[in-house]
Amino acid sequence: MATETQIQIVREDPAIEAYKLGLLESAKKLADQPITLPIQQVAQMSGLQDQAITAASPASGGIGGYEAYLQGAGQTMGAAPSLIDQSAQGITGAQIAQYMNPYQQAVQSEIDRAFNIQKAQAAQQAVGQGAFGGGRAAIQQAEIGRNQAQALAQAQAQNFLQAQQAAMGERQRQLQAGQSLGQLGLQQASLGELSQQSALRDIQTQFDLGKQQQAQQQAELEAQRQSDLAQLYEPYQRYSFLSDIYKGAPSSQQTIASATAPNVSPAQQYLGLGIAGLSAAAGASKAGLFG
Repeated sequence: MATETQIQIVREDPAIEAYKLGLLESAKKLADQPITLPIQQVAQMSGLQDQAITAASPASGGIGGYEAYLQGAGQTMGAAPSLIDQSAQGITGAQIAQYMNPYQQAVQSEIDRAFNIQKAQAAQQAVGQGAFGGGRAAIQQAEIGRNQAQALAQAQAQNFLQAQQAAMGERQRQLQAGQSLGQLGLQQASLGELSQQSALRDIQTQFDLGKQQQAQQQAELEAQRQSDLAQLYEPYQRYSFLSDIYKGAPSSQQTIASATAPNVSPAQQYLGLGIAGLSAAAGASKAGLFG
């Protein structure tokens, strides 16, 4: 005798199922197609950066550009000690002689001539008075000679003092020149440092502006890359969108199917129970339920 068994099968609406199958097929074809991802690019240095790097090189006078100033300062300051040392030394007669009046001999000759005239006039007066060779005439001649010697000594002393002052003035000028050279050397060194700092600031500003240009170029490259990626993955997003919708689609149709199975005879039932009993007994024995 046969028995009837009912099996309930739940399935989606055929139209929706067809859509899903089509989606799977299209997605499979899409997934089987290789894609070439856009390469991630790095923006090159901008022109301003290249110019800044070139300007900063020693060959262009950027880094190390102060060395020329330092060399000049060293040469300038190197001449200062010799002038200062010369000014610190005593004034020699030879140095004073360099500033003696070159017409001093003419001055002395003029003094001698003037006093010789006085001597001659005094002698004539003594002759006229009949007292030539007398004590009064001798005294007058001696007085004129003393005045002559005094005038000559005064002229020589004045010439010497003027020459000495001129030599001392030269030494003072040498000292001032040495000090000025030292200050000038320091100014040259400071000017080199200031020039270097100013140049490096300009170079840094130029490089920073170039970095901004490079950053803008990098942003544009990355934006293009992201846009290309979005275009490549746009079909996948559409399939994902449809897949999410199909997941929420309800099951709208049910189909009932029936099948028959043959009846089991009492002997078969008994045999089945016997086999089941023997299996159960064997299991219980292994478990130690029967001692």
